Amino acid sequence: MANRLANATSPYLLQHADNPVDWWPWSDEAFAEARRRDVPILLSVGYAACHWCHVMAHESFEDPTTAAVMNEKFVNIKVDREERPDVDAVYMTATQAMTGQGGWPMTCFLTPSGEPFHCGTYYPPAPRPGMPSFGQLLEAVHEAWTSRDDEVRNAGGRIVEELRRQTAALPASTVDDKVLASSAAAMLGDYDRRNGGFGGAPKFPPSMVLEFLLRHHERTGSVEALSIVEGTARGMASGGIYDQLDGGFARYSVDAGWVVPHFEKMLYDNGLLLRLYTRLALRTGDPRYRAVAEETADFLLNRLRTTEGGFAASLDADTEGVEGLTYAWSPAQLTEVLGPEDGAWAANLFGVTEAGTFEHGTSTLRLLGEPDDRFPEVRRRLLEARMTRPQPARDDKVITAWNGLAIGALAAVGVAFDEPRWLSAAVAAAEFVTSTHLVDGRLRRASRNGVAGDAAGVLEDYGCLADALLTLHQATADLRWLTAAVDLLDTALAKFADPDNPGAYHDTAADAAALVWRPSDPSDNASPSGASALAGALLTASSLVGFDHASRYRTAAEEAVARAGQLAARAPRFAGHWLTVAEALATGPLQVAIVGEGGPLLRTAIEHAAGGTVIMAGEPDAAPLLADRPLVDGKAAAYVCHGYVCDRPVTEPSALIAALK
Repeated sequence: MANRLANATSPYLLQHADNPVDWWPWSDEAFAEARRRDVPILLSVGYAACHWCHVMAHESFEDPTTAAVMNEKFVNIKVDREERPDVDAVYMTATQAMTGQGGWPMTCFLTPSGEPFHCGTYYPPAPRPGMPSFGQLLEAVHEAWTSRDDEVRNAGGRIVEELRRQTAALPASTVDDKVLASSAAAMLGDYDRRNGGFGGAPKFPPSMVLEFLLRHHERTGSVEALSIVEGTARGMASGGIYDQLDGGFARYSVDAGWVVPHFEKMLYDNGLLLRLYTRLALRTGDPRYRAVAEETADFLLNRLRTTEGGFAASLDADTEGVEGLTYAWSPAQLTEVLGPEDGAWAANLFGVTEAGTFEHGTSTLRLLGEPDDRFPEVRRRLLEARMTRPQPARDDKVITAWNGLAIGALAAVGVAFDEPRWLSAAVAAAEFVTSTHLVDGRLRRASRNGVAGDAAGVLEDYGCLADALLTLHQATADLRWLTAAVDLLDTALAKFADPDNPGAYHDTAADAAALVWRPSDPSDNASPSGASALAGALLTASSLVGFDHASRYRTAAEEAVARAGQLAARAPRFAGHWLTVAEALATGPLQVAIVGEGGPLLRTAIEHAAGGTVIMAGEPDAAPLLADRPLVDGKAAAYVCHGYVCDRPVTEPSALIAALK
């Protein structure tokens, strides 16, 4: 049996390379083999940090008997959803349409042409109430294929046609003050006033929704919007979803109170939350928000930075097959490390009880009170002891879009708190991604060990990386980042735009390998949709490229936001980044150009400008935003522009504060 996964750039695929299953990577050759044998394709999609993916692999894919059935009756394709989000999007849409839910591992059965005819998620090795065993499912699908071949093929074709129809571009719709206000008000109905966040369990960090609400508060003064942001930010920061010892956030909480996380840590979550807590610290002055931002920035550098300077995708949920093995504590374990007095103090502070909040008498660590002077040393000693435990595996592939989120966040926090090492890390990551992932002017989705994979970049890669490079350009006034960002935006406009619907975009390029339908999902989920990420980058670019080119990018951003108008009005929780971009449009957008040695002016702009404000400092004419803006009477000056209409320049911080208001 050929080991076709042995040279994969995906750690997830490498985890399955030695299975007795005759796996194929997603490829034309795999589909040709299915046509040659006239058998269905079994598509299994997951990712390296996925707990239930590991469970199903151990129960079924490592089992020789199950593997023999799979090999005899199917062509088996294994896909890393993080490396091929386009494949994942197509078949997740089908899974949700057929079953009413989705998740990973995802298990789909396809015709040799790629049409899905039966989809699901995890299947156990033995039947459970309402759920067949995986073996029973294999036999049932095989029987249907051999006895009702035409019926199955026709069903797959009908499913594809219906899903194409359902995923067509939304009609254009205005996103005005009324929509923004109603979207903010709608959040109150879903808001968990006791714990923060929205809805019940499981509970995910609503990063982009909070960013929207914070900007809405800044523009309108809405007390309710700010209360949702702060209530959720405090709940997460004090909960078990936040790593109280090492910084960084887990992917979600299995309960409504943020107590017990699903322990995997994803780069995209931490990039988005780092930016949010940075903004919140600047807006409120609360030291706890600043501490969370600083600790999360250090988590990115300490645990996820790769040798090449990029950032790894995730840390596993499991350690040696056990969830929480690295992170959970009992009172006795605290006492063993800290001694009786400090151990009891830490147990009280962190909510570690004899009964436990997690499993087997252990607890996750929460921050239930105000730490005193003992806290830094206790935290250091506990982390030092924790590092001697087995550690979760790291998925060390470098994903373009997620690195964009991390680069932008590190650049923002480095400038906000005047910490050069965070900004330097952002620059190094940008240098790596642009030199390695850009191949012949086009982005690749991912790399590993400094080698780019074959998967083409999707729209979110272009949008998120362009946005990050524009943030770096503002932070450094280095023209290379503006040039690189504009090149990415121009490629995205040329290759991903829907020619029949101005403002709508596909998630794959026009010249990408064809799937059974071309995915185009505008909704913001755990990370920004490709289209909303692009819209945000286009709007920022319109403030940075100079007047001659600004209108093109501004118009493209406005058209994109209009295409998301119905989504924002009907399901605002799935349009968080769209609404954030719309708030920036409603604000102006706002530009602050500072020329000369304007340290106090720059610090004033950073601390007082609303989120989404484009801020740059440098010598006159060093960048397009600084062009034709001279010093005033030999002094550094700040030029403030609202929606491309500029005020008189100011030279004093107090005057700049007034202009920003």
